[in-house]
Amino acid sequence: MDPPHITEFASERYFEKLNQLRASNQQQAEHAESSAATTATTTLHASSTSRFILPLRDSKPTEFDAVKPADSKRDKSRFFSIRHKKVSLLHSKSDAAEATSLAHSRASTESTRKSVSLDQLLLALPSELQIQIVSSLPLTDILNLRLTSKSWHALITLNEVPIVRYHLDHNIPAYATRLYPLRDTSDINFHYLCGLWHRLHVAAKLSYLMCEWITKDIFLRTTEAQKLAFAPQHERMRRRLIPLLFTVFHFFETYRKLHLKYIAEKGNGLLKEPYTVNPIETEIMNMYDNRTLLRVHEVFPLIISSFCRRLRPPTYVGRVERSLRGYLRERPPDEVHVAILCLGGLRQVERLWETKGYNNRRAAVDTWFSSLTKEPMVETPAKGRLGLKGFGRKKSTSGDRPPNRSSFSEGGRRSPWGSVDSTHNGGFIPYSVFNSSLSADAPMAPLDRDQAKTLLGDLPQLQQIWLATAEAMIMDRKIVQRPQDIKRNQQVMLDLIGEDGLDEEDEWYYGRHMSESVKPPAAALGDDGD
Repeated sequence: MDPPHITEFASERYFEKLNQLRASNQQQAEHAESSAATTATTTLHASSTSRFILPLRDSKPTEFDAVKPADSKRDKSRFFSIRHKKVSLLHSKSDAAEATSLAHSRASTESTRKSVSLDQLLLALPSELQIQIVSSLPLTDILNLRLTSKSWHALITLNEVPIVRYHLDHNIPAYATRLYPLRDTSDINFHYLCGLWHRLHVAAKLSYLMCEWITKDIFLRTTEAQKLAFAPQHERMRRRLIPLLFTVFHFFETYRKLHLKYIAEKGNGLLKEPYTVNPIETEIMNMYDNRTLLRVHEVFPLIISSFCRRLRPPTYVGRVERSLRGYLRERPPDEVHVAILCLGGLRQVERLWETKGYNNRRAAVDTWFSSLTKEPMVETPAKGRLGLKGFGRKKSTSGDRPPNRSSFSEGGRRSPWGSVDSTHNGGFIPYSVFNSSLSADAPMAPLDRDQAKTLLGDLPQLQQIWLATAEAMIMDRKIVQRPQDIKRNQQVMLDLIGEDGLDEEDEWYYGRHMSESVKPPAAALGDDGD
């Protein structure tokens, strides 16, 4: 059939050819659609019967053409099982590695903790932190740390000044520093601090012992129920007596020192000098302010009478009853009381007070007083025992000292482990403790026999100690207008147990709330009941 453009335009032949051409084109389109549908159906059927699996490795094309549904499921399960095993194996290895590393780290930490001690950890800190930590410890713990090792001893000794300053600012009451002020920066040492603590301990302990005696013998609180009801008054009385007894300790300590100095300068004692008031007591009382002088003067007779009462027999019914009870010894004379106060001080008073049983206390008084005057015994060298049938000397198996054994007085030092320190340049190196400030004696240390004999011959009467000089000074300072205004006996006792003015007195005496460390220990001994 000729194409339409060859035929004449708009003729019948043209329209016939045009219709034939349209019909043929429509048939071709329908045939193409039918063939496309057939292809799509075949493809869809093929896709429904086969699955495409992404290969993990290179594989042959024939393996994918022959894949069946059962084989594909088996391969899939096999793949996931293999992959799960690999992942679980990896996780198990990683968990085991982590557990092993954690165990090693814990073991290393524990070994480090075991190998590194507390002192090494503390010494690893900066020096400022070390001193702050050590300064906050109680004084007894600080002194014990000095004996643990050389490093601790060097740390505390080299930082003695800041440690002492911390305790002076936080643990020492104001009345103690007023009576024992620092005259120079060189006095800031452990001896100064330990001396204050020694005096505070004696005052606190003696205050407790006095309050126990006053509660029983003056206020007649003997049963446990009565003592429990009287406990608040007991505590207020004890707190008020501590600063006053501390001042009395200062008085007798200073009196003994100034008395020896007076005899050395004058060449004779007070008994050979005419005076209206005791010059040594006047010099000491000038150190006290008006309030302290008046309060101590009011309570001083109570202190002396309670001590003297402690050294008397418990009953005064008669010699027969005392003999039946076993109290054969009379009370010591006044000269012995004066010697105990002026030479031994309140520390010796406390020792005798704590001794239980009158007979034991009375024997302790005689032993102490006789030690002041009795000449030291001269020990003769012990003779060796004879051997068998008198032939030769039998050596002693125990108790003999080697002839070349050194002692402390000879300049050598025996260490705590039983060996003498190593020598340097042919001589002994003195132990560092003996070169420190603590090598000095304690307050009111025992006197030499010569000094004791010198003072025993020049002691005042018991009734003249403090009272006459203090009352004259109180009137001279016009602290009170009349001698009758000075409180006596009953009024003093009521003021000691009263509730009024306790906070004001604490602020005056302590400068802050009372520290726990100045309280008497829990095991303080009271009256023994005889």
